[in-house]
Formats: sequence, C-alpha cells, structure tokens
Amino acid sequence: MRASAQLAEIGGPSAVTVRAAARAVGVTATAAYRHFAGHEELLAAVNEQAEAALFEALATAMNDVADQSDPTATAIARLATAGRAYIEYADRERGLFRTAFCGSDIDVHKDKDVLEDPIFQLIGVGLDALVAVGFMDPRQRPGAEFTAWAAVHGLATLIVDGPLVDAEDADREAAIHHAVATVLRGFATGPQAEPYRSTDPNIALPG
Repeated sequence: MRASAQLAEIGGPSAVTVRAAARAVGVTATAAYRHFAGHEELLAAVNEQAEAALFEALATAMNDVADQSDPTATAIARLATAGRAYIEYADRERGLFRTAFCGSDIDVHKDKDVLEDPIFQLIGVGLDALVAVGFMDPRQRPGAEFTAWAAVHGLATLIVDGPLVDAEDADREAAIHHAVATVLRGFATGPQAEPYRSTDPNIALPG
C-alpha cells in the first residue's frame, strides 16, 4: 500500500498498478494478483487507506486539545487544530493525500455518499460544538461542513501541487494561519461570538 502511494506521488493515481507496486516491493506480479485483481481494485484500496489515515490524523488532533476554562475557546481550538492537521497531513503525506482524492483517472468515489464520509462527519462534530457554545448561529450550520472542508482542502492542494509547493516555511505558515482564522471568523455569527469578531487573525486561534 505504501509503495502504491509512492507511485501515486510520482505519477498520479494512474501510476498505481499491481505490477508496478509488486516490482517496487520485490514480489512477483503473480503474488500481488492474489490480493488485488487489477489497477482499479488496488487504487480503491489505497484510496480507502489514505482517507482513513487522514481521518485518524484529524481525529487525533482534535482529541488532543485539552478542555479549557472557556468552552467556546475549547470548541474553537478543536476545529482550528483539525484544520491545521488536515493541511499538515497533506504536506507530510503527499502521495496518500493525492490518492485519497483521486478522481480524474478512475472514479473511486462513485458509490460514496459524502454525508456518510467520516471526515465530513468529523468536521460536523466540530461545527456542532461551535453552535452548542453560541459561537455559531444555528441558522448558518446546515452545509457548513463544505465551507470548512473547501478552505483547508484548497490550501492543502496549493501546498501539495500548486504555487505554494516551494514556499518558504514562514509564508506557508502565514497562509495556514490566515485560512483557518478567516473560516472561524466567518462562522462567528452566534450570540457568544462578539469577543471573537476581529480583523486580528490571531483572535480565533488557540494560543
């Protein structure tokens, strides 16, 4: 599976073939075909693993945020931390990230319901917490997962395959910080959000 992710990083999802993966790990194609019938099955398996690894990175990051004295600060910190974890995972595991969202070469997502996607649901947990503490207006809540997901995924893509691929660490960090803070300020529409409505990008982030 790791070899397949490396193949994807070099040549895209279309480079993930049973023969190439078998060659990369030093086994015969015949042995590999006992596990995967062909390119589509192998790519689907790598896609599933990649999505699971990304979900685990986000869930771990959120769970590692300790409760603070202010429940609103806790909810903000958890969602902000998840957003940062998403982008950092993409940068760290570029092959797996590309493969998790491959769709141009083969449609591995055709039978999937986004509302059942674990990452979508995890983002929803974070947003529900914002509503529960009064930071986010419940009228803004429906479909907000897509807004949060699009922001971090878009920036992750710019870092992995776009103009930020060779950016200096400071510039990349500034982009991550600003993107996450801007999304959170956009969600600051609830009755308890007034202290967090600011043009200061630091106000809606932990620390």
